[in-house]
Amino acid sequence: MTLIFCGDIMDKLVEIGILFDFYGKLLSIKQYQVVELYYIYDLSLTEIGEEMNITRQGVYDTLKRSEQKLYHYEETLGLIEKFNKIESTLKNILNIANKLEDYGRENNIDSVYQSALKIKDMGKKIRD
Repeated sequence: MTLIFCGDIMDKLVEIGILFDFYGKLLSIKQYQVVELYYIYDLSLTEIGEEMNITRQGVYDTLKRSEQKLYHYEETLGLIEKFNKIESTLKNILNIANKLEDYGRENNIDSVYQSALKIKDMGKKIRD
């Protein structure tokens, strides 16, 4: 499964990073450590092997299984897709609130202006 990118090494780093943020804690401790050391700390397979006292091939196999699990979690749970939809909807709500705020200010309608500020405040709280 490809989330949003297509093949570039940098894209994969970002993609796995996002998957890891959402689903990393669902991996085994060993899988979590391998993904973290490889993608977050940018260690080589050999360096990770030395750090964890396993072979380079063992690190590679663990890394590939971990990546597959991360993709499987997104396919099954869809949290990243849901997050992106919520974020997009929230952005639209905040844009509308900005327009209402401007309209209330320009037309001297305090109730519209105040309501827009409340909507923006709630949107920012949701985002945080």
